[in-house]
Amino acid sequence: MPNSSTISKNSIIAGFHALSEPLRIRVLELLQERELCVCELCDILEVNQSKLSFHLKTLKEAHLVCFRQEGRWIYYSLNLPQFKLLKQYLENIAA
Repeated sequence: MPNSSTISKNSIIAGFHALSEPLRIRVLELLQERELCVCELCDILEVNQSKLSFHLKTLKEAHLVCFRQEGRWIYYSLNLPQFKLLKQYLENIAA
């Protein structure tokens, strides 16, 4: 069974991996402004749903985004506590 240190390290690794792709960065920048549904993200980013779904899955696995379903629409927003964890990790290295 993994301990909390392993879980934390895996979370940090997944977070930085998710931040390593330009399209995912663009998604996060858009979500800074407001919650968006998949169709809005596809339109703004000019990508098909299949490609966007792949990147959203990575962001979800890294816990960088939250999602909720309303009817047939899925809305995404930032998971700010996870960004704080990554920030804290970097601050500890820089200290």
